[in-house]
Amino acid sequence: MKYQARFPNPVIEKHFRKDLGLLPKDLQEEILNAVRSLEDVPRPFGQKPFKQLNPPVAIYNFAAQYRVRVRDYRVLYDVDDRQKVVWIYVLRKRNEKTYK
Repeated sequence: MKYQARFPNPVIEKHFRKDLGLLPKDLQEEILNAVRSLEDVPRPFGQKPFKQLNPPVAIYNFAAQYRVRVRDYRVLYDVDDRQKVVWIYVLRKRNEKTYK
């Protein structure tokens, strides 16, 4: 039996791709592994890197509901349960401007 992810093929926005391309290859792989893990468990409760943002953070024309931590970076994303899609919006270095 072939394994099938619950939320296959996350939608990755161009801003995320651009920011990711500026990082070292080892960090890129680590971040992409974190994004791939969201396909199986888009809301990893009980795991430290998960946090629901309240209120949602406006990113360009989107509203990120969640974040996942990878070293000093945050992946801001949202989940559409009806369409079974994880939207990966942006990659931000953690600082005081990350959630503004």
